[in-house]
Amino acid sequence: MVEQEALDAVALSRTEYELLVHRLGREPNEVELGMFGSLWSEHCGYKNSKPLLRLFPTGGDRVLTRAGAENAGAIDIGDGLCVVMKVESHNHPSAIEPYQGAATGVGGIVRDIFAMGAYPVAILDSLRFGSLEEPQNAYLFEGVVAGIGGYGNCLGIPTVGGEVFFSPAYNGNPLVNAMCVGIAPVDGLLSARARGEGNALLLVGADTGRDGIHGASGLASRTDPEARFEEMRPAVQVGNPFMEKLLMEACWELASEHRDWIVGLQDLGAAGLTSAVVECCARGGAGAVLDLDHVPRRDGGMSPYEVMLSESQERMLVVARREHVDDVRRLFQHWELHCEEIGQVTAGDEVVVHAGGREVARVPVVIATEPPEYRRQGEPPAALRELNQFNPASLPDVEPGGATATLLTLLARPNVASRRGVFRQYDHQVLNNTAVPPGGDAAVVRVPGTNRGVALTTDCNPRFCYLDPYTGAAIAVAEAARNVVCTGAVPVAVTDCLNFGNPEKPDVYYQLSQAVHGITEACSEFDTPVVSGNVSLYNETAGRAVYPTPVIGMLGLLDDVAKALRAGFTVPDAEVWLLGAELAQPAAALAGSEYLEAVHGRVAGLPRVDLQAERRLQGLVLQLHGEGLLLSAHDCAEGGLAVTLSECALLGDHGFAGEAEPDGRLDAALFGEAQGRVVVSARGDAAGRLQELAGEVAVPIVLLGRVAEAGRFRFGPIEAPLATLRDAWEVLVR
Repeated sequence: MVEQEALDAVALSRTEYELLVHRLGREPNEVELGMFGSLWSEHCGYKNSKPLLRLFPTGGDRVLTRAGAENAGAIDIGDGLCVVMKVESHNHPSAIEPYQGAATGVGGIVRDIFAMGAYPVAILDSLRFGSLEEPQNAYLFEGVVAGIGGYGNCLGIPTVGGEVFFSPAYNGNPLVNAMCVGIAPVDGLLSARARGEGNALLLVGADTGRDGIHGASGLASRTDPEARFEEMRPAVQVGNPFMEKLLMEACWELASEHRDWIVGLQDLGAAGLTSAVVECCARGGAGAVLDLDHVPRRDGGMSPYEVMLSESQERMLVVARREHVDDVRRLFQHWELHCEEIGQVTAGDEVVVHAGGREVARVPVVIATEPPEYRRQGEPPAALRELNQFNPASLPDVEPGGATATLLTLLARPNVASRRGVFRQYDHQVLNNTAVPPGGDAAVVRVPGTNRGVALTTDCNPRFCYLDPYTGAAIAVAEAARNVVCTGAVPVAVTDCLNFGNPEKPDVYYQLSQAVHGITEACSEFDTPVVSGNVSLYNETAGRAVYPTPVIGMLGLLDDVAKALRAGFTVPDAEVWLLGAELAQPAAALAGSEYLEAVHGRVAGLPRVDLQAERRLQGLVLQLHGEGLLLSAHDCAEGGLAVTLSECALLGDHGFAGEAEPDGRLDAALFGEAQGRVVVSARGDAAGRLQELAGEVAVPIVLLGRVAEAGRFRFGPIEAPLATLRDAWEVLVR
């Protein structure tokens, strides 16, 4: 009987091991145990999430791939082209070694895209850290941002957007999610499959070393990054972006010019060679035989176990047609990359591994790719009812004389402040296709060779998800769609990354299941299918889970990038309107708000969203934009309406003169975070048409004031020079 220590090393429970023995009809040897441990890990096998993920809407007229069946999802954008997109996590590696953890996270998601035969055109990120007042969190923040920028910049792929959120809930366990988008001809899409008896399995790219062993089963499953820091540090991969650049260009040439030479293409990520070969065989309905003696190695004395589980970066598996093996090899040699035949496809249903002239593993593909699935019973966290019952109306309202100081406080909060200090480290203009750069609601990237564009954003307010995971997840979808709409783009598809704690705990499983249901409802309402994604569980430190964080990556389409909207005020005397809600708001709008935490030290209340009203609002914005009536548009989110107006003024470097006077509770009107609101600017002669169209779809509309040339900001009791607002807002830039 295998020792418990050996099972712990590969993150298999005793029950799972006994199930494996039953299915195999024998006990696995050491190499097989390592392979099954990785393939049955949460990271590769989705044991706790797969039953829930089946709830997502995944089909549609534009969808070209089956969710979960390929490395990424593909969306038809017309004219024979498609967008390939996916988001993934690299949380625990980044907690242990922030620069390399984040860098290799970028490298991995980029490989997922060009493995599909697409050329990567944009990177986005979604980041979560503990309070920057703690030196360890500041170290992680600086290292992660540097790693994302360093790797993406070297690849020559623009990092065009993303988000950063700070909370003590992420102390010791930051979240580092990376999204990549690529463009491909529809008829040039590749599949990660092995098919055709006798076809060759070629390992291309970097040599194999000992870095990353147990990455899938250790770092990504059941790991407290603080408690096992020294033990797991060797499992963090080390990246080489310059080699990945060669690999990307070589694979693009292969896919775009010599597609008939190959059957499939797969990156080596989590679980390395094990996952790449077994999953390709599963997709192609084939088997394989490997000879590890032909695997190029960076380290001497590596065992078969280490070779099969190494997660060394910058490696690809090419399934080449037998008659074109030499052609494929010459192509990669032209790009100065190793290309070695390490095995071949068989007609069987097993992956057989040889090393040193003997068989060291025999793994049935079906057993390896069908781990147990868990349907658990979730229970709301014990404290949630009390938090939801909190009534913000019990708090004193902000005094008119203190409203300006409160706005300055919010603008300087890390969750609101300008992200220029982050994105200026990213080369967002490389490739010269970035039409709307980072800093607004969503980025817009031109589809190469056309005038059309794609709008891209990542979104999630984890405070809302903590207070109500169902509503919070639905809000994440709604806000992502709203941000895309604020550029003039039509939302069409979602990729998601579900970041949660230990699903074996009833309260965490409750959060996970409720979030999935919330995403399902919202994506169905907005007709934005979930085409790809990732699940990252066991995000805990000292038994404390991170906030539930279901990150939404949203894709929108524009017919003409030259007509893309931006958030900033740029035309003096333009009228500024609030769409979607009245100016006065109830105290309940403060639930889960940045104001409530900053001023009153509370994360409490019950967030609300009306998805049908959201859809009407977004349709109105698109119609107004389609008629050429809008000069700018900006989503109202963290910090509320006063922060949104300040951002519009700061982004456009124009002042604002308010004419509407908030009534009722000042704090709710100025700083409440009610959903379904967009601030737009338009020329005065458009007022009648704005009101007419808003009335037709029953969307509230309020004239707030006008854009001012003078560098001052005035709204209700708030008045300050624009320079004063900027000093507060750019606190993270310095």
